[in-house]
Amino acid sequence: MPPELMLAHLVAFRTVVGRPNGALIDFVRDYLIENGVPFSVIAGPEGDRFNLFASIGPVGVPGYILSGHVDVVPAGEPDWRADPFTLREEAGRLIGRGACDMKGFVAAVLSAVPDLARRELAAPIHIALSYDEEAGCLGVPHLIKRLPTLCAAPLGCIVGEPTGLVPVLRHKGKATIRVSAEGISGHSSRPDLGCNAIHRLIPVLTAARAQSAALESGAQDAHFAPPWSTLQVGTVSGGQAVNILPAAAEAMIEARAIAGVDPQGLLGPVVAAAGEGVTVELQSTYPALSLDETSPLAVLAAELSENAPLSAVSFGTEAGLFQAAGVPSVVCGPGDIARAHKPEEYLTVDELHAARAMVLRLGDRLGAV
Repeated sequence: MPPELMLAHLVAFRTVVGRPNGALIDFVRDYLIENGVPFSVIAGPEGDRFNLFASIGPVGVPGYILSGHVDVVPAGEPDWRADPFTLREEAGRLIGRGACDMKGFVAAVLSAVPDLARRELAAPIHIALSYDEEAGCLGVPHLIKRLPTLCAAPLGCIVGEPTGLVPVLRHKGKATIRVSAEGISGHSSRPDLGCNAIHRLIPVLTAARAQSAALESGAQDAHFAPPWSTLQVGTVSGGQAVNILPAAAEAMIEARAIAGVDPQGLLGPVVAAAGEGVTVELQSTYPALSLDETSPLAVLAAELSENAPLSAVSFGTEAGLFQAAGVPSVVCGPGDIARAHKPEEYLTVDELHAARAMVLRLGDRLGAV
């Protein structure tokens, strides 16, 4: 199947983050069956979302994982000029939600399956598809947990997020919490008869600001910009009117950690500041990625992509989770992250074919001697 047609099929599935993805997984499953490729479907606890893991070649031999998420962000922006879930080509651009982030990489990999399946690989190429990455990498941990039962310990993992096919060796880790405060509503003229939920949030917000400032003089890694771990309050909500005591208030707070620092641990002072009537819930977390320039995977990724590695990026990926499970990982996929999460998101035809060529070069490397 040409990669453009495969991408059109994938884009047509409205796999918005947090929603079912079974129809897309069924499509991929049927395609793999047609090509004689064994696979496992790994359900998440939600019951309507699934990961998929497939292997081409001998699973008892260490090989490489090609990993991508199949969920996309919503496409409700008014600036789309056509249905975002119908792929269209204009002047060499393949336009549609998820075309760049990151169904393009998945299409490049899947379109190469028939060619790879005809080869006698000495080591396997594994395909890992995950769900709800856009919600904080919620789906892939269930797949990673099953890896020891699915294949020999992999030599490495290439996560195909859009990097212009430039191998990325490092990114920060992240943790996000929701802080909720309960109060008692009433007229603002009698605050003694109620309880202001927003006021209950203030110690948490103050602690967040103090921790943010403290991190600037903490541990640093010059590969990143800024070189320190960060913490910020992203949203604050609550209240109905200035003369009503707010009965509820909420804040979303995130921490981004350099390699070697636990992102959840950075939130410790914030969590400790939560007093009476305030609850804290962890929304998502994933660790940082750090791969040395001299590692075999970094060298291989440079050869396959035909691009020199980049030391670090600001955004996060599932690669940190694979690395934490003992699988060396690198981020390398087609497209530009600046096009993601925007109306008229696109991947060029040339980028799509370049990614497919990278996959086939891996097949060449793993071909039987």
